[in-house]
Amino acid sequence: MNTTTNANLFSRLFDGLDDPNRLAIEQLDGSRITYGDLIARAGQMANVLVERGVKPGDRVAAQTEKSVSALVLYLATVRAGGVYLPLNTAYTLNELEYFISDAEPALVVCDPAKLEGIKAIAAKVGAKVETLDPTGKGSLTEAADKAPKDFATVPRENNDLAAILYTSGTTGRSKGAMLSHDNLASNSYSLVDYWRFTDKDVLIHALPIYHTHGLFVASNVTLFARASMIFLPKFDPDAILKLMARATVMMGVPTFYTRLLQNPGLN
Repeated sequence: MNTTTNANLFSRLFDGLDDPNRLAIEQLDGSRITYGDLIARAGQMANVLVERGVKPGDRVAAQTEKSVSALVLYLATVRAGGVYLPLNTAYTLNELEYFISDAEPALVVCDPAKLEGIKAIAAKVGAKVETLDPTGKGSLTEAADKAPKDFATVPRENNDLAAILYTSGTTGRSKGAMLSHDNLASNSYSLVDYWRFTDKDVLIHALPIYHTHGLFVASNVTLFARASMIFLPKFDPDAILKLMARATVMMGVPTFYTRLLQNPGLN
């Protein structure tokens, strides 16, 4: 599936970008982030990850609320050759202890409100800790704001790991499913093709980004197609109904559709 000299998912997503001013993300406050902005922000954050000791193959665990900075953290981790490990924001400290001790990340990124508890867990595996709050601010973005935008994307092979997703644990203890750069790229290429995504599409992105649907499907597919997304911090039926006239696609889960059908604005 690799169409670039570097199999790194970041290279596949952004190499050959014809227009860095193309809109990638729009937020509810009207702020607009271009593809060029995403590349620059990912470069700054990747430089911080390397400064914090993240080496190719190291895991970066993230339990953060949805924000553009959290999405940039994913892109920066992959760009730096790391392995991204998103963690459900509802996990308790007891649950996090299992995931962190099992995955042994080099770095854990968390909400400042959970910093002290997570620091104690991270110390057991020698992991450093940085913060990102629900608005995308924290020690990680403060450092990134001062870092250089240029970053040489780390070369990766097709089968090198890009991410780990833990299973739901319905049939036993959660297990880390290992996803390679080629896994994520081939899945996205297939969906762009089957769903006929184009650079004219506008996605209402209301899914969380700690699981595969919101992160690896919605985000990757949009970026591969050079489309754009309206990035909502959470599912908001009223906001979604207002945005539908401007969008071409919405991705959801059954509860989304049930709540939309119950909304008086849908007639």
